[in-house]
Amino acid sequence: MPAAALKPKPLPTQSTAKRPVLLDLPYAPVEKRPLPPGRPRDWYITHNRRLKALRLAIALLDSGVYVPNQARNETIRTTAELIGVHPPSDTTCHMVRALMRYSR
Repeated sequence: MPAAALKPKPLPTQSTAKRPVLLDLPYAPVEKRPLPPGRPRDWYITHNRRLKALRLAIALLDSGVYVPNQARNETIRTTAELIGVHPPSDTTCHMVRALMRYSR
C-alpha cells in the first residue's frame, strides 16, 4: 500500500476571503532595537533606507496604490508626510517602486 494512502486527509481550513478579518488590537509598531555596532557607515544608511522604503510601500498598498506605475515621487512623498516620515530621496522612491514590483 502506498504511503500516501495511509496519511489522513487534512481538515479544511477557514477561508478569510468570505468574511472580514477583525483585528483585536490596533496596529503597534515593533519595539525598536539598537543596530549592531561596528558596521561601515554605508551599511547603516542602506539599512535605514530599506526600512523607510518598506514602510512607505506598505502605506501605499494600504492606501490603494498597488502598481508601481501609480507610485510617482510626489505620491510617495505625500504618503510619507501622511505617515510622519521625512520626505524620501529619489533613490528611496525608486526603492519603494522596486519593492512594489517584486512583491507580486
